[in-house]
Amino acid sequence: MMQARWMRSLLLATAALLPVMAWAQSADPKRWQLNMGKGVTNTSQIAYESHMIVLWICVVIGILVFGAMFYAMFKFRKSKGAVAAQFSHNTTAEIIWTVVPIVILIGLAWPATANLIKIYDTGRAEMTVKITGYQWLWKYEYLGEEVSFTSRLARDSDAMRQSGAQPTLASNPNYLREVDNMLVLPIETKVRFVVTADDVIHAWWVPALGWKQDAIPGIVNEAWSDIRTPGIYRGQCAELCGKDHGFMPIVVRAVPKAEFASWLAAEKAKNAPAPSEASPASAIDAAGGTSSGTGSARPAVPDPATDAAPAAPPVGGAPQTTEPATTQPEPVAPAAG
Repeated sequence: MMQARWMRSLLLATAALLPVMAWAQSADPKRWQLNMGKGVTNTSQIAYESHMIVLWICVVIGILVFGAMFYAMFKFRKSKGAVAAQFSHNTTAEIIWTVVPIVILIGLAWPATANLIKIYDTGRAEMTVKITGYQWLWKYEYLGEEVSFTSRLARDSDAMRQSGAQPTLASNPNYLREVDNMLVLPIETKVRFVVTADDVIHAWWVPALGWKQDAIPGIVNEAWSDIRTPGIYRGQCAELCGKDHGFMPIVVRAVPKAEFASWLAAEKAKNAPAPSEASPASAIDAAGGTSSGTGSARPAVPDPATDAAPAAPPVGGAPQTTEPATTQPEPVAPAAG
């Protein structure tokens, strides 16, 4: 009797705690989190709603099945003189427990298919980011914007893990979850991601975005997000990719559109090629100011090909004298008489 009461109390307590445990958590996973979070994107919201529908259907089925089972176990136990029925099958019961699950599965398949179509629809994206996985870092390229950079484990976390020191939550709250360069994205913008790898298989995963995509060498996978809330969202590589697999964090910083435009312009200016140096001729002209009229004119340099060379002295060493040439007046024709 006591055991029956204890089991009934346990079932009631579990049923009472289920709604509390089912509430959505914050965007990033927290300690002792039991349920998946809503996330901050449309895709994560779709996944959360689908999960909650299935969860409550499973809760109802579990209550009915386990309730009937425990009721039968304690109501018709041998100590109370119950005698088991002698039959091999029941057609009505078999039809019911076959048709009902089929109807439930069909009812779940319809919205699930519609949601999958939405999740994999990368059309009408406003910008595209290419993600490439390497051992053991990520490379981000803003296609069409001439902006790209790599992102790897922050130096302080890397130094601490190699030193053997014991990190604390107060001194390093994001130990092994911080990077040197964050992926910056605008909010309320449909961003298309193309994901691949250069060496081995990786997986790009940020729980708050609501999806995970494999990065496979030679294959380009697609995904999309439209972040609704500004903030910093963290993730990591979710595919075993070598000895430093656990040290490939991902950090996404979502900012308003105006702030993103400013950041993108600054990155473009930073990555712009340096202006080409002036040619030597231009430098000479600028310094001397010849044809432009600025500066003083410099003496002409004689050209051996055009300028006549001075006459050589005669043999014998005698000096050669040159008399001045006299100019004879031209005769004047007599005037006609």
